Amino acid sequence: RIPTIATSVPRAAFAWVTQKMRAELRAAGIATPLAASNRINTPEVAEQVLAGGSADLVSLARPLLADAEFVAKARAGRAEDINTCIACNQACLDHTFQNRLASCLVNPRAARETTLVLRAAPVRRRYAVVGAGPAGLAAATTLAERGHEVQLFEAAAEIGGQFTLARRIPGKEEFAETLRWFGRRLAATGVQVHLATPATAPMLAAGGFDAVLLATGVSARDPRIPGQELPHVLSYVELLRGDRPAGERVAVVGAGGIGFDVAAFLVTPPGHSPTLDLRQWRAEWGVADPAEVRGGVVRACPAPPVRRVTLLQRKGGKFGRTLGKTTGWIHRATLAMKGVEMIGGVNYERITPEGLFVSHGPERRESRLIACDTVVLCAGQEPLRELQAPLVAAGVAVHLIGGADAAAELDAKRAIAQGTQRAATL
Repeated sequence: RIPTIATSVPRAAFAWVTQKMRAELRAAGIATPLAASNRINTPEVAEQVLAGGSADLVSLARPLLADAEFVAKARAGRAEDINTCIACNQACLDHTFQNRLASCLVNPRAARETTLVLRAAPVRRRYAVVGAGPAGLAAATTLAERGHEVQLFEAAAEIGGQFTLARRIPGKEEFAETLRWFGRRLAATGVQVHLATPATAPMLAAGGFDAVLLATGVSARDPRIPGQELPHVLSYVELLRGDRPAGERVAVVGAGGIGFDVAAFLVTPPGHSPTLDLRQWRAEWGVADPAEVRGGVVRACPAPPVRRVTLLQRKGGKFGRTLGKTTGWIHRATLAMKGVEMIGGVNYERITPEGLFVSHGPERRESRLIACDTVVLCAGQEPLRELQAPLVAAGVAVHLIGGADAAAELDAKRAIAQGTQRAATL
């Protein structure tokens, strides 16, 4: 199995196929127009495909869910205003295979244009949005687009929240496009952005806001493992931000979506994502030229992992059950190719300088050591809503959105949709 349209696939990854076909057709005197498709998500990529002789026209589908004005904006020379498809599949293809309405993670109004309507506000009000992650960005720009005055407070020095971590995962570089687009929308809609500004309850209560939207995200759940205070134990945030380095043998505690991402990050050399290198990606997945190899498939030759990684989970059974319907198999295959060991049904007994001790089952049998020099904690999240109680006590209207509302699974699809929907009704 070879991925063809997921976000980990390089842009225009199969244009070389149509280029060969087109050349052969033309050599035979056949002038039939040929279309290229798959992972063509910006006007620049489309132009490169056409200018390079790879096709006569390009076929787009998901990019038009992300931004129905893709063609109009490109024609007007406003490519930078296009809301780029990040090929996540979470709200389009995953929904389709579940017999649900196909929409879009970065554009929740797709297929809901008549039900999720953004009308001009009859009365201009003042709102504060705390947190510039996906939910906060969606809420702030939607409120401002409707005519409200919006002030957005973000404790970090940049917008993005969890997306600033996600874009560092090999194969998820496209996530930076969503932050680029939100940056454009913040400026275009006049949102007043306060970066590196932790919001406090007294400050917000004194701000004269009609309401405060808390999009403060999540905090890491405490797994309560004896020894987790040792210096070689990191949170996934510390790892992905580069606060502390990982060693050569790593145990990852927790195998949800974040655990899978962290494992992929750990086994890939910095700056060597196959998604950004078509030649490397083809070797990684065994994609060959059918003119040279029958079927165009050869044995995969992935780059060797830079670390030895063990991925663990408390639950037994299949790993990655919460991953996307159309992308979960890609994540599992990627880690398998990199030699990541997956161990389920474990109890985390204790962490020592030698590694992580685990046992199995309710009887806590077969205790053993997972030897490692680094332990990364990805054991879930809790809503971060410490501002809610003091604001409510001060008589301020408060709305929770995104991870601050529910953090069972970090879900950008739900966060952006919820931020947009809440802002559309205020």
